[in-house]
Amino acid sequence: MESSENTIDLLHRWSSGDPAARDLLFDHVYDELRALARRALRHESPDITLQPTALVHEACIRLLGAGDVDFASRAQFFALAATVMRHILVDHARARLTARRGAGAAHFELGESDAASIPDPDVLAIDQALHRLEALDPRKCRVVEMKFFAGYTEHEIASILGVARATVERDWTFARSWLQLALDSPSPAS
Repeated sequence: MESSENTIDLLHRWSSGDPAARDLLFDHVYDELRALARRALRHESPDITLQPTALVHEACIRLLGAGDVDFASRAQFFALAATVMRHILVDHARARLTARRGAGAAHFELGESDAASIPDPDVLAIDQALHRLEALDPRKCRVVEMKFFAGYTEHEIASILGVARATVERDWTFARSWLQLALDSPSPAS
């Protein structure tokens, strides 16, 4: 409990403009951010050059540059960190794709179980599909980000989003099906 209270206090102090609190916050949550980075990277191709430490450092740089921040909870901070890591992975995938000049994309299916079983997903195609899903339903997009990229459980996601676990389960079921259609078809799913 003390760790959570310290994190919340540091988040509030950072939100109030205290740069020392920002630095203490990142020291305080560094190990958890590395664990989050490892979960995010488990879906990447085995030949990826990005390591968890580099992902954490890049995420910290982006979070530090976020400007006005106002986190109501520790969970919100980690949800934002997961989203930032997703964007970094997408940027990294774009750079790899540009370097390879048109390498083919692998097909995969979002299964019933945790997304860890997905072989070498096309992060760019997922990102494009997530942007379309976000336009339709932002909460369902957040559920996918937190489950797929951050490895959160339905219970953790429900707590972060402030909704019932059953809502998260329905959102995940819908989003998984919608994304499968979006990734299988060349035209945007609706």
